[in-house]
Amino acid sequence: MNKWRIKKGDTVQVISGKDKGAKGEILRVLREERRVIVKGVNVCTRHQKPSMNNPGGLIKKEQSIHASNVMIIDPNNDKPTRIGMKIIDGKKVRVSKRTGAVLN
Repeated sequence: MNKWRIKKGDTVQVISGKDKGAKGEILRVLREERRVIVKGVNVCTRHQKPSMNNPGGLIKKEQSIHASNVMIIDPNNDKPTRIGMKIIDGKKVRVSKRTGAVLN
């Protein structure tokens, strides 16, 4: 399996699909399925029955999208970028290919 360059909390942009161009934060990474859940992207409406803790009704929920459909946003110029790895001071860190900025 390939190395994962995407982590929870990263800001990403969707590069393909119905939400192309949307930006959001990664809420969850599903490594086994190679998918990620992005805040505000691929939202669907679910019907939920009432329970003791939840009043029920229509609930908006984010669905997962494939990890290949997102790119991390470069912190320096706010554009999507690929990720590389570098060893700096004995630690392995993620580096933007666009500007060389450290992402960790």
